Amino acid sequence: MAEPGRVPGLDLDNVGRASWWQRGLFASQSAYVSLALVAVVIGMSLASQNFLTAGNISNVAQNFSFIAIATLGITLVIITGGIDLSVGSVMCFAAIISAMTMTALSDGSIAPWLITTVDGKPAAAVPGLIVALSILAGLAVSLVIGLANGFAIARLGLSPFVTTLGMLSIVRGLCYVVTNGRGSFPSGPDADLFYAITAGRVGPLPMSFVYLVGLAIVMAIVLHHTAWGRHVFALGGNEKAAELTGVPVGRVKIQVYVLSALAAGLNGIIVSGWLGSAPANMANSYELNIIAAAVIGGANLAGGIGGPLGAIVGCILLEVIRNGLVLAQVSSYWQQTLVGCIIVLAVLVDRLRTRGP
Repeated sequence: MAEPGRVPGLDLDNVGRASWWQRGLFASQSAYVSLALVAVVIGMSLASQNFLTAGNISNVAQNFSFIAIATLGITLVIITGGIDLSVGSVMCFAAIISAMTMTALSDGSIAPWLITTVDGKPAAAVPGLIVALSILAGLAVSLVIGLANGFAIARLGLSPFVTTLGMLSIVRGLCYVVTNGRGSFPSGPDADLFYAITAGRVGPLPMSFVYLVGLAIVMAIVLHHTAWGRHVFALGGNEKAAELTGVPVGRVKIQVYVLSALAAGLNGIIVSGWLGSAPANMANSYELNIIAAAVIGGANLAGGIGGPLGAIVGCILLEVIRNGLVLAQVSSYWQQTLVGCIIVLAVLVDRLRTRGP
């Protein structure tokens, strides 16, 4: 006998139910990318016996974090449905300003009271203050660039693509203007401290990786456990609807572009510590790898989807492939080709995953 209210022979159990590849673990593109990462790691370890050595793993951890911090920032922008093409130039400019500020403070060109003499040699009157002011100077110019991007996009209604493409050119030009095409070098009595906090290590872990983990945890908490995080996702989901529900659309847009620029600036300062200098062409075309890592990690360019875990996994996947190709002595010219193929494949997988049954 049929159950009350149930039509005999008509089974509706599967109505509105997502397919298995759209549920649970597989509901996120990050899961597919993580599986791809595991497969690549296995393949690379078989191709080269040096891949899984402690030294190489440490190098991978350091190298991928050189773009991962900036990727966290640009992921916020992509979640809102925007794009930031200026991150590579901002990385370079922030590093240059930090290095130039440190030099100027150390030789007494500005704030001479910060320098004293110990045993006939110049020393910092307040240990660590020169480094702090130099890093703050780099982050300050990053903040100004982010404000300019956000204001032009949120208040003037300009296209994110065109605005940040123009800013890319403006800031890169300024890098050459202020340096005359030459590199800048962190110097002075606090130079060793600067290198320690940018290129040093905490045990076996590089400082860049430590900063990345800390920022990723903060980003995850803010995105998923605060009203501001819900506003960011609401903008990417439906900006008009978000505005009607009281979300301060313009303010949130400006804030995400500021955070993207600050993340890029911090990343650039860290990279300059590892390089030992800030050349005018530093981080050239890095914006392509940063955006690629974010998209591969699951950030949807249409907005509304993304997070720190996916950003980090995307960065790791790109670096593992690059590192593996180097160890396998494959021509470096293939690296960019493979990155492009991975981007297209990631978008294709996301399209197939979100397509209805």
